[in-house]
Amino acid sequence: MEDVFRNLGYERVRQASKTADEGRDILMEEVVDGQRRAVVVECKHTGTVGRPVVQKLHSAIATFDFEGPKRGMVVTTGRFTGPAEEYARDLRRTDDPYPIELVDGTDLREIAEEGGLDLYNGRIEILCDETLRPADPAGGVHRPVETALRDIENLDPATLPRPHAEATFRPVVSITADADAVFETSVGVVHRVDDRTTLLVHADRGHPEVADGTVARLVGNNLHARVDLDDDLTEAFDAVTERRFGQTETEYKEWAVDRLRERYTSTVSYTGDNNVTYEKTCEPTQSDISVRSIDPVYLPQVRQTVESEEYAYPLEYYAAGPSRVTLEDGVHACVHCETAGADETYTYCENCGSINCRAHIETERLVDEPVCTGCAVTERFALQTKYFYDEANRDAFREEYEAMAVHEKAGENPALAVGGVAAVLLVLVGLLLSTGLV
Repeated sequence: MEDVFRNLGYERVRQASKTADEGRDILMEEVVDGQRRAVVVECKHTGTVGRPVVQKLHSAIATFDFEGPKRGMVVTTGRFTGPAEEYARDLRRTDDPYPIELVDGTDLREIAEEGGLDLYNGRIEILCDETLRPADPAGGVHRPVETALRDIENLDPATLPRPHAEATFRPVVSITADADAVFETSVGVVHRVDDRTTLLVHADRGHPEVADGTVARLVGNNLHARVDLDDDLTEAFDAVTERRFGQTETEYKEWAVDRLRERYTSTVSYTGDNNVTYEKTCEPTQSDISVRSIDPVYLPQVRQTVESEEYAYPLEYYAAGPSRVTLEDGVHACVHCETAGADETYTYCENCGSINCRAHIETERLVDEPVCTGCAVTERFALQTKYFYDEANRDAFREEYEAMAVHEKAGENPALAVGGVAAVLLVLVGLLLSTGLV
């Protein structure tokens, strides 16, 4: 920053003392209308700068020993919060003797270019204040998990606690590039590449990675509908994390060129003038790949968790308003086995709060309601296993069973009853045959 201000024409630019700087990082002077004025600068390399930093600098300006007018400047590679901007506006509106100018990351790149320094492509990471929508504005934050819960039989989502919702704003860059390469041998052109492609890159610090097709389509189809990443969005969730872009634009560009060179490298066969078949590996050079645009944006990764008794059901997805790509679906899944997927049928057990596939749900004998095999109390009646919510229900049915007539007891096992009738009929037919009556 010392170099930036010096190149912009400020005078006596120097760094403040390294100890007890009281919020003063750079001290410099400017001449305005023939009058010399001191400028006290605070530098912050953080995602956001709040009001306390601006207030601290105001005090540091007031106590700075200088004969003449003084002003301040807070410079950040990130952005300022609303209260910080409001505090600076109030100083100007009231003609405070120590006004403060706020310079965010976007402004910083512009003034650096005015001074002949390319900070954007050399030393300062990509800064972005736009995101895809983390939720459908018409449905609210919890609509996706509520919709998923409606698929579960015997479950009213309104009876469950409010889901816990976390949002992680992940940096991605959309990189559009042209590949134009011609490969020749003595027989002429043997291979040509002429293509335009767009890579969607997860831009996490130090670990860029090309997104899969479904995520790329989600972002590409919704780039036109991006919104500002502000407090209104972050306040809608129980927890919010904003990841920083980990590299400069130039570094992402160079990384993308390397990936595209690998993508377009191929081995071709051709026949020489001597009728001999040859193979040639055609690898584009860096100059064959031309990056046309690099578009940064945040991709919301939302994780919602709803609890029921001893169970917790997560639903995690990338969001773009009403559109999303599911990463984890713990709602459409049986708690007892590996059965999962929205195409299956699942039933909720009110007794223990579990979600179960068809193989792990039974009908409670006493009240005729679903109960899972994990929590049910069982006992055999008429050689058939019966399922109960608890021992009290089992004992109550046991008393009913003891008072049943024989045919009613037999009805507790239809297969056994039918088999018994069939056996009796077979015996009668056998007797009739043996006696010659038929």
